[in-house]
Amino acid sequence: MSLGYGSKPVVTDLNLSIQQGEFLVVVGENGVGKTTLVRALLKQLTPHAGEIVRDPKVKIGYVPQFRNLDNEYPLSIRDFIALNLPMKMMPWLTTVERQQVDRIIKATNLSAIADQPLGLASGGEKQRTYLAQSLLSNPNLLILDESTASLDPDSKIELLSLVQKFQQSGLTVIFVTHDWELAQQFGTHFLHMEPGCYRNGTIDQLSQHLGGK
Repeated sequence: MSLGYGSKPVVTDLNLSIQQGEFLVVVGENGVGKTTLVRALLKQLTPHAGEIVRDPKVKIGYVPQFRNLDNEYPLSIRDFIALNLPMKMMPWLTTVERQQVDRIIKATNLSAIADQPLGLASGGEKQRTYLAQSLLSNPNLLILDESTASLDPDSKIELLSLVQKFQQSGLTVIFVTHDWELAQQFGTHFLHMEPGCYRNGTIDQLSQHLGGK
């Protein structure tokens, strides 16, 4: 598969297979095509050559690096998460919907602050809120696009530990990162992207590839 913008190639001759339940970490320097690959997976970009083949039943959840929400953002964490419920005519949540939202709030350790304004949450709390919102629709595939980049070390571990629990229950995860240590701690497989060169394999092979880095 080859990807790019206009006539400019960014990713060339990438061949990658992802199995259900993997925690794939995508690592590499800026400009090698990590974001381009994510855009293609989200169907925001059509490959120049080749194709992305996936089961039509696959539903994707997406957690970005950050969103520009200031301190005045009015919605509570609970209400923000509920925005990912299917569109409906009634402006209030049914009992089943409330239970669904409450379950994901509990699973992402947000119960104590669920009714607080999202704008006043810390960076780690916001990222867990974005994670909860993406998981509310029960995706088969979760894409984390540099989702830990702006977090302190403890918040990074907390977020990825939560993701890992869902992955170990069958969720497929693609985690784009610059952090080699996080990649080795949480990943099961890796894709190392360099200009025109792509290496992939199990996370043990990544350790060997990095020479114990």
